[in-house]
Formats: sequence, C-alpha cells, structure tokens
Amino acid sequence: MGMAIREAAMDLINYINLSPSPYHAVSEAVKQLSSAGFKRLDETADWSLSPGGLYYLTRNASTLIAFAVGGKYKPGNGCQVIGAHTDSPCLRVKQRSKHSSVGYNLIKSECYGGGIWATWFDRDLKLAGKVVVKTESGLKSKLVHINQPLVHIPTLAIHLDRTVNEAFKFNKEDNLVPVLGLVEKQLVEEKKLGVVEKQQQEFHKHHNSKLIKLLSQELGCTDKDIYGFDLCLADYALGCLGGCDLEFVMAPRQDNLVNAWAGLQALVKHSSKTADSENAAVLCLFDHEEVGSTSAHGAQTELTNLVLQRLSQGKLPQCIARSFLLSADQVHAVHPSYVSKHESSFQPSINGGVTIKHNSNQRYATTAIGAALIRRLAEVNNIPLQEVMVKNDSPCGSTIGPLISAKTGLRTLDLGCPQLSMHSIREMGGSADPYYAVQLYTAFYGQFGELDAQAVDDADDL
Repeated sequence: MGMAIREAAMDLINYINLSPSPYHAVSEAVKQLSSAGFKRLDETADWSLSPGGLYYLTRNASTLIAFAVGGKYKPGNGCQVIGAHTDSPCLRVKQRSKHSSVGYNLIKSECYGGGIWATWFDRDLKLAGKVVVKTESGLKSKLVHINQPLVHIPTLAIHLDRTVNEAFKFNKEDNLVPVLGLVEKQLVEEKKLGVVEKQQQEFHKHHNSKLIKLLSQELGCTDKDIYGFDLCLADYALGCLGGCDLEFVMAPRQDNLVNAWAGLQALVKHSSKTADSENAAVLCLFDHEEVGSTSAHGAQTELTNLVLQRLSQGKLPQCIARSFLLSADQVHAVHPSYVSKHESSFQPSINGGVTIKHNSNQRYATTAIGAALIRRLAEVNNIPLQEVMVKNDSPCGSTIGPLISAKTGLRTLDLGCPQLSMHSIREMGGSADPYYAVQLYTAFYGQFGELDAQAVDDADDL
C-alpha cells in the first residue's frame, strides 16, 4: 500500500471515528472548511457572493452545503455538484425512553433506517447526538458524545433457544432493547443525588435520571437545563485498517461517510485552485437519506435549488442547464460467499475503484452521456473505475440522485465506492478506494466543466 493511499484511509477512519452521528459529521466538516478559509452563510440574511469566494451553510446542524466560486465565475455559469448523505442506519433514543424490567434499567430506542439489526446485539454501544440546553441567552443546541461503552443489547443464551443458529429471530420492540444499568444501583444513586420525581421537568419524567445526569455532566450543565435531544446509539469500537495487507477499512457508517469525507477532501483541495475557474464547485451533504430524504434538511428539500438560485443571481435556468451532479453513495461489492446474488457481468471489487451505478428504471439517475463523460474523466486522469447493474430478479436500492435530479433538473450520475456488510453496525470497505474517490471527485471539480462543454448530446445532432 502506497503512503498516499494509507494516509487517505487513515484520515477517513479518523473522520468516521469523530462522527458517531450526523451532527458530528457536519461539525467535523465545518471545522475542515473553516480551516480552509470557507465562510459561514446565514440563510436568513442577504448574501454577497464574489468570484473566488468560499462559503458554506448548515441546516439542523445535520445538513451542509459548501461551495467554492470560480475566480472567473459569472452568473448563470455551471456548477459541478457532489451530493452525499450524513446519516446511517442506527438506533435512536425514543422521546420517552424510560423503561425497566426485572431489575434492569433499559432505554427504549427506535430503529432508524433499514439496518441489519441482528448485528446490534452483543455490541458495546456509546451515545452521541444533539442536546438542547437552556442558557442565559436562550435555548441552544450542543453536541454530545459519551465515548464509553454505555449500553449493551444482550442475546438470549443458546441454552434457552437451541434454534438460534438456524434462524435468529427477534422482535424489534421487545428484544432489541439496550440495557443501561441496574435498578438497585439506580435507586441508591437517586437517593444520593437527592432526585425527587415531582421536582423534575415534564421532559425529564420520561427518561432515566441517570441518563439525564450523564448528559448534563458531559455538557457541563445542570439536569434541569436539558430541554430536549436527538441521540444516536453507535458502536463503541473504533474503525481501523484490517486484512493481511491492511487492504480493508473495518468501520461503522461507511455508508455514507466515505463519500461525505471524499467530497469534502476534494472540495478543500479544489478550493485553492479556483482562480481560473469559470464554474462553481458545490458539495451537498444531506441528512435523512436512509429514511427517504423527505424533510426540511433531506435531499427532497428545496435547499439545493435555493442555493443555486442565489449563486446564479437570477439566471438559475442557465445555471441548471450547465451543471452536473455526482450522487455519491456506497455500492455493493461482489460478496465471496454470495456470488449468485450479483449480476455476473457486473461484480465490483473492493479496491477496484469508484463504481458507476446503472438502472434503466431510474433507481439511479445515470445516463449514457453522463457515464461517458465520467469514463473519459477517469481515463484522462488514470483513475480506476468500475460499473454495476443489479440482476433482474434482485431488488435495487436508490439514492438522492434521482430525487435531486427530478426536483432541480440537474443532469446526474450515480456512483460510489464498493463495500461489504452494508447497513451492518460494522461495515467492510477498501483502504484504496477512498483515495481513488478523492482523486476522481477532485478531477470532477477541476476538469469536468471543460469536458462537458466539448460534448454534444442534442437531438438535432444525433
């Protein structure tokens, strides 16, 4: 493994380890953008954008759009847009989480997205997300990351279920319940702390007092200052390199933090080379992809159009017609133990490069001319590229690509890095593919506009 490839893989792993929730993924991105000179925009204010400017904005602290305006940009010029998402399937603490059973304190949690929930059993889990706190100036959202093995979801011993290795069946409401601690220990702590149920806020009555205390201690506030939260459970184990030649990335949330990270690195790299660019480079990191993207900060929001509208300064139709979106989301690598699940002519391999996704039924938004342009871009830059289609008898997932394309009119191509164990609590990807993704996305920001301008795809010329 070359040094550049290894450094990219380790940087990705560090980003994943620092991003146990969508809020943390955006926070880490903001830190890197700020260090590179990007300035924060306020959606409620008027914008004064200038050629060569670097900008970003966030919504709900879980969605981010950043862009670098070319030094020779003029209103109506095109944008090279990369879209990814910040969320991953996980368990989230319910808004009324207090629960106990036969001497155990439990946390009621809600399944978010389409996770492989069996993989959440017998894992040490931590807690991370956003907490709303009362301050002297008003309510304020704060990040929280309780980085310790806080809860555990135990399986039933094989002695009590001899069929478990034939079919591991469980009820998500009754059996997929995290254990926080013991009731007896809780009562002792409550007496010691002088906690009186009737003195707590209404919000607090519905949550274990020990959980509230852990949050307040982490945030440096009092229990009564906590007014709300959005908390994710996450694997306590850190991401790492693995395999006999360190050819794998073993980490949670690779779907889709790999592409969020790669797009971020590409934009930061490109931002120092925009003096002669006539276009704008845009990065969109959306929340809620795993649950359909239908929210004020999901990909189906008007946010993409609103940003392009302000950027194009009254020439949005021309801007849309000249722009192109890469919808970057992970791809299923061919599985060595389930080869028959994959189309025999399309078997993306780990570390074989970024993979273009095709689907005639528009589950992916890739077109013939779009795929040809990305193939040419990869060829010019000597970047490995793969392609994939699913079998006719297999279901096909989808991405933010078709959603944004239909809503905005942006020409779009779907692609991503191949991985195994998608939607498991811990996923397996390649250690070289992140490097290839940054290479391709950086080339897209810097060179695609020229290639696109040279291409002809008009009905009159067919």
